[in-house]
Amino acid sequence: MSSPRAIAEYVQTHFGLLARATAETSVNAAWGFVWGNLAAVVLGTLITIAPRSERVLSILALLVFCIPLIASGPILRVLFGPGVGPQITLAALAVYYTTLLALMVGLRAVSQTWTDLMRVYGRGRFSTLIRVRARASLPYLFAGLQISAPAAFLGAMIGEFTGAERGLGVLTIRAMRGLDTDATWTLAILSAVIAMTAYALIGSLGRRLVGYTPTILLSAPATATRPAPWRRVAEVAFIAVLVLLIWQITMDAFQLNRFFAKRPGDVWLFLSAADNRTALFAALGETLSFAVPGYLAGLALGAALAALLLLSPPLARATMPVAVALRAVPIITTAPLLVVAFGRGLIGTTVVVAVMIFFPTLVACQQGLRQTPGQIVDLFKSYDASRWHLLRAAQVPAMLPAFFASARMAVPAALLAVTTVEWLATGKGIGVLMALTASTSNYNMLWSCVALLAVVAVVFYGAVAALERTVLRVYATEQVR
Repeated sequence: MSSPRAIAEYVQTHFGLLARATAETSVNAAWGFVWGNLAAVVLGTLITIAPRSERVLSILALLVFCIPLIASGPILRVLFGPGVGPQITLAALAVYYTTLLALMVGLRAVSQTWTDLMRVYGRGRFSTLIRVRARASLPYLFAGLQISAPAAFLGAMIGEFTGAERGLGVLTIRAMRGLDTDATWTLAILSAVIAMTAYALIGSLGRRLVGYTPTILLSAPATATRPAPWRRVAEVAFIAVLVLLIWQITMDAFQLNRFFAKRPGDVWLFLSAADNRTALFAALGETLSFAVPGYLAGLALGAALAALLLLSPPLARATMPVAVALRAVPIITTAPLLVVAFGRGLIGTTVVVAVMIFFPTLVACQQGLRQTPGQIVDLFKSYDASRWHLLRAAQVPAMLPAFFASARMAVPAALLAVTTVEWLATGKGIGVLMALTASTSNYNMLWSCVALLAVVAVVFYGAVAALERTVLRVYATEQVR
């Protein structure tokens, strides 16, 4: 632990260094924020104008989102070379999916009366998008921008981990390796203040421009009809082939050197060797053994505290501002402190993963609990039901969609947290394997790590989605009975 006086003295002594690093990271995060959100707007526009493209574009966007930032960082460093390309790209990747989900909710939050009126007057989809849907989506867009602002700062710092020369991420690595506690605490507080300031400023700007902040459950938009099983299998196969083609064509179109820009065939050939598969899956097993307990603990603690705060409104009023503020803190800045406090083993890593997931889950579950229809609450009160009975029988079921939405979004976050800790501190798992292979130019293993992590994230995301459908279907059936 560092005292406030020690932190103040460090800031005074290293003020110029901190100012230059802060400016570097903030500028890169700002550019990534702009490009990532522009990509989200373009994708949202394409999906709205051409609804038939929604499933393909949504799955591709999800796949890219599921690649942990720490995994793609070394690849981007090799492709971009020296400069700020990886920082800006990772900042953009960190924000686009969150903004896309919020924007899609807003684009659909339009009364059918308005769309019918536009249709009667002969207006097409593009005209309806510009005149009606775009205006209706503004509150949701600003809410998405507010949530994604701290993520842009996080992405820029991760990009600095992979070989940058300047920035707060570089200073964080130096402080961690040098066991400089004062520097670590200073960087953590500085990064948290910047991220929270961006979160607050965009929220304030949104409220001034549109008047209110809507409730958004960051879940992938559900389609109106579920396709047949054979059609889902065909879609998965089509998306897999499409991804491999995009991967291959992109590498060939830019004529990237095969020494560092590996193609799908190179990865397949590399993994055909038993020793390579053994090393890769052993590292993945280490990573999952830390990620899964932290993931489950973060979800359980977030949901449980949300229920507890509902039963105690005074405690909720005191706790929620802190929870919302901590939601904006980059995990990179707190991970070294948590590892120092709880150790480099299972407990320390589990705590880091749980903290990464805990606060977003808490906020989402709080929103879900408030979605309980007022008529149902009044009915329970008219029968003099206890708070506990109301919570168990009505409010928790109303919370389930928000809980599962948070659980799905937490899958890539858990992998990001655990690989970050492995990269910085533990010396185990696929995070360290990527660090070692990046430093030794073993690009076959590096690309294999990235591909495997993306597949694992998508599989776990799909498993949570399948569990959600099963739970909600069973609960709906019980309610009908």
